[in-house]
Amino acid sequence: MRNPNLNVLSEDWLIDVTIDEIQTKFNNHELTSYELVLMYLSRIAKYDKLINSVLEVNPDCLTIAHALDEERKISGPRSIVHGIPVILKDNIDTGDKMHTSAGSLALKDSYALKDSDVARRLREAGAIILGKANMTEWANFMTYNMPNGYSSRGGQVLNPYGSKIDVGGSSSGSAAAVSANLVCVSVGTETSGSILSPASQNSCVGIKPTVGLIGTKGIIPISHSQDTAGPIARNVKDCVYLLNALANNNFDYTAYLEEDIKGYRFGVCREGLNAEKLKIFDSALKSLASLGGIIKDTIIPTAKEKWNINVLLYEFKNGLNYYLSPKTLADIIAFNNQHKDKALKYGQSILLEAEKTSGNLTESEYLTSLESDLYLSRTSGIDKIINEAEFDCLVFPNNFGAAIPAKAGYPSITVPCGYTKANEPVGITFTGKAFSEPTLIKIAYAFEQATKIRKPPQL
Repeated sequence: MRNPNLNVLSEDWLIDVTIDEIQTKFNNHELTSYELVLMYLSRIAKYDKLINSVLEVNPDCLTIAHALDEERKISGPRSIVHGIPVILKDNIDTGDKMHTSAGSLALKDSYALKDSDVARRLREAGAIILGKANMTEWANFMTYNMPNGYSSRGGQVLNPYGSKIDVGGSSSGSAAAVSANLVCVSVGTETSGSILSPASQNSCVGIKPTVGLIGTKGIIPISHSQDTAGPIARNVKDCVYLLNALANNNFDYTAYLEEDIKGYRFGVCREGLNAEKLKIFDSALKSLASLGGIIKDTIIPTAKEKWNINVLLYEFKNGLNYYLSPKTLADIIAFNNQHKDKALKYGQSILLEAEKTSGNLTESEYLTSLESDLYLSRTSGIDKIINEAEFDCLVFPNNFGAAIPAKAGYPSITVPCGYTKANEPVGITFTGKAFSEPTLIKIAYAFEQATKIRKPPQL
């Protein structure tokens, strides 16, 4: 029988609900995790057919929620995310009854033998893994012309703000599900823009942390030098709560949820926007200035260099063969060829390029490219401009500045900053040097609290 409390907590209450608000209901005995999961399952049933963001639901989620409710009664919550539902991108292993496929039909029957670092830490914190999110197949490292949000296993993820609006990739389902409030928070992964892009396009907050801050064991890889998992939420505080649960350092990032950024220096990199979006971005910059921020246009010194994806091509085969062992990338390519009517709607040109490498990471082209990428992105790139101009961070519109920080392995946070007349979300992204998450969190939170621009999509 449905608990009477659920009649009080209407669907309107659930829209844009925060973790703090949920925990208050838990503490006041007005809501249980079991009931909350039922409410999210109800929303998935009602709305996900419109956006196709949830690939599968954890069959044990209600049992887990019930057990966590009992634990709360006996010994209290494990953390702020105790009893909070989370959806994981479909390239993150969960040692349970759900598949991990990276959106590929070749892995549609694949079950992980154990939890990834991400899943393990979430469970230890008391979070409920509600399901797996659809994504751009192979984290958008399969072919050059695949639309954001498409996978052969799951089909096309759509943007909840409008089906004709780019949903962003490759953590498309992770962002769309959070934006539409089919789950409270989610976890995506990024190699180059794959958290920042969908978070920005779906009017969410996304944190792409410094590479190494969150463990990557049990994540289907592209590049060990660039890959990271990261949280996606509808507000900065919830994103930080999830970052606390995921990070290896057991550091409390909530200490930096402050609003005083007077005197902070911002290096603004303007690129990639049409006139309408540029006006929205300029308005966001004025908000930073009104908080006492010092705004100065700049450009990363190495932005015009001839960048390539050599590092990704070489590291992909090496990492994927390890993950798939005893199977290999060659087996994936062969499967796709055998089922090309369903598996190769957009081809597999990048997979074929990666397969041509040795997989041993001994080629001079790889080692030279790795050294070049690190030098150009770090020493003579982001580090140089931030140090010389004494910037506290760099600022980009949407995720247009993702590529160079990605090669550096440096952190970024994107926050909603407006909408076009066609209702397309626009984000502002803050980027810093390695392990500058505390500064970025403070800036992102201050901006968010000053603007409070986000509006939920109308489903």
